[in-house]
Amino acid sequence: MLRLSGLSLPLDHPSDAIAPAICQRLGIEAGDLLSWTLFKRGNDARRRNAIQLVYTLDIALRNETEVLKRLAGDKDVRPTPDMVYRPPVTAPEGWSGKRPVVIGAGPCGLFAGLILAQMGFRPIILDRGKVVRQRTKDTWGLWRQAKLNPDSNVQFGEGGAGTFSDGKLYCRVKDPRFLGRKVLEEFVKAGAPDDILWEAHPHIGTFRLVTMVESMRATIEALGGEYRWETRVDDLELERLPDGNQRLRGLHLHDGSFLEADQVVMAVGHSARPTFEMLHRRGVHLEAKPFSIGVRIEHPQSWVDQARYGKCAGHPDLGAAAYSLAHHASNGRTVYSFCMCPGGRVVAATSEEGRVVTNGMSQYSRAEFNANSGLVVGIDPARDYPDGPLAGIELQRHWESLAFDVGGGNYHAPGQRVGDFLAARPSTELGAVIPSYKPGVTMTDLSHCLPGFAVDAIREALPVFGRQIARYDHPDAVMTGVETRTSSPVRITRGKDFQSLNVERLFPAGEGAGYAGGILSAAIDGIKVAEAVAASIGTNK
Repeated sequence: MLRLSGLSLPLDHPSDAIAPAICQRLGIEAGDLLSWTLFKRGNDARRRNAIQLVYTLDIALRNETEVLKRLAGDKDVRPTPDMVYRPPVTAPEGWSGKRPVVIGAGPCGLFAGLILAQMGFRPIILDRGKVVRQRTKDTWGLWRQAKLNPDSNVQFGEGGAGTFSDGKLYCRVKDPRFLGRKVLEEFVKAGAPDDILWEAHPHIGTFRLVTMVESMRATIEALGGEYRWETRVDDLELERLPDGNQRLRGLHLHDGSFLEADQVVMAVGHSARPTFEMLHRRGVHLEAKPFSIGVRIEHPQSWVDQARYGKCAGHPDLGAAAYSLAHHASNGRTVYSFCMCPGGRVVAATSEEGRVVTNGMSQYSRAEFNANSGLVVGIDPARDYPDGPLAGIELQRHWESLAFDVGGGNYHAPGQRVGDFLAARPSTELGAVIPSYKPGVTMTDLSHCLPGFAVDAIREALPVFGRQIARYDHPDAVMTGVETRTSSPVRITRGKDFQSLNVERLFPAGEGAGYAGGILSAAIDGIKVAEAVAASIGTNK
């Protein structure tokens, strides 16, 4: 088969228009086209009143060799690649060795556990949180009653932080082995809609993610894997090696028990602050990593649809519009939109008492009234937190604590209308845009809970973004703070074998270790690390 990319057709083209368009594009007769299947579909909205649908198709022809030869210089026509995932290692029949351990049941840990189970290694998966449905109840406890469970919330528990998000399933990582396709196919097996396989920017949404992670847990258990919930790892047992490095021997758990282990995947997520502190005490090599800080900004979704799609807004093939924005401010900072959630809501995402953190989420339908995104400013260790590998965590805590205080000390988020923020005056009332954050929003002055350089950069960026997305800087648009968990503030450094640079048998993985950003890239990293773990089994000294 051949893969044809970049085939554009009008938004409202007839259903039978694709085959003739293929023939015209390839310069073939209708009878030479045997069949075609949809691989990807996106849209080109640069001309918002003349939007095009853009297709990538796998096609079967009578004479593929001749077409390839004739179109040899056409980068949009090539053989369809083999995208079938084949594990590089499998356990011998009847394998009964020491089982690998995965710490964390977010996207990275989920796929590390799944791949290890599919290869026959019967992993043990530990998570400090609860199964996803109980975790959901605990999370709603914060949103509805301002009651936080530090071990079961948006950040901790089955499914990880990605469960309470937009469920975006695309990323910018290079993927020559098509591991992302493996992730999407496993999600579909677990109950995700088929369209995630062909939409250019697929998403799932929270409610569907809940049932999917339950299904994948059942698959892992059926293959011999084992989950242990409400199980926190408090310490590592290490031995010193002659070369000065250390080797992992096992894990000390919160209940006083010891779990011997020769391979441990550390997939703890970007908010596992006590774990990062424990690793630092134990001498595991960590380094501070850049992240971003800012707010969530909300507009009516209809404003965004009109700005992006014009008269085509509301078309069923387009859905709720998204955006991606960036501005390099005069103070040297970059302001950009982050984790844009069409038709969603802003949610309370703290995992520590006495702190406020905002994030965004939406359901598969993306049908709620507001759009929201992070409006954040990039920061880096050399300039902003140079005092060691854990300094970024302390910076996050500082601004999260201020947000808690400014919001009223009851997990309400501090909020401000854009017009007041630009005018440097506190907000005292709402306008046309009603914030979605629960348990509530206290209107105030956000400059009290953001660094001055971030305030200056965002004030400069808002009018710029307003020229790109109409009404983005509308005076009644609402910002709530603070957004601090854009990515992990640390990296647990690892080598080419995916093991810690100075602790053998410890495999840092995913977003918390600093090697991913989002559901899909974290899941891909989980697959890679699982393969490295499997390769190391049987080679330990």
